Amino acid sequence: MLWIKSFHIVFVVSWFAGLFYLPRIYVNLAEENEPAALARLQGMARRLYRFMTPLVVLAVGLGLWLWLYYGIGQQQAWMHAKLLCVGLLLAYHLACGRLLNTFLHGKNTRSHQFYRWFNEIPVLLLLIIIILVVVRPF
Repeated sequence: MLWIKSFHIVFVVSWFAGLFYLPRIYVNLAEENEPAALARLQGMARRLYRFMTPLVVLAVGLGLWLWLYYGIGQQQAWMHAKLLCVGLLLAYHLACGRLLNTFLHGKNTRSHQFYRWFNEIPVLLLLIIIILVVVRPF
């Protein structure tokens, strides 16, 4: 079980690195006007999103294994709250993919300020998840 938990943590941390960095690329894309720089940033964002997606599958898959097979957190309210936050993170990940498509097709209408705020969502969810897992407040 400890091996699975260790790899779960590694994949979660790796996924979060992408969740923190990808919207920051979006901030730069929203501010940029030079075609060469736009193409470079779009390529970076596309490759990062493509790399993040398998990390999501591995992080969630190993987390489900810990929850369903080993029974970690079963029948406990903190786990239900954590799963809600993970669901929100999955929705955020998919939203990042949709936003990427708007940039790739040159249809972005949002400002860099929007993406600066959008970038804070995974930080808040990570804070909540860590508190739920470590403190188990309920």
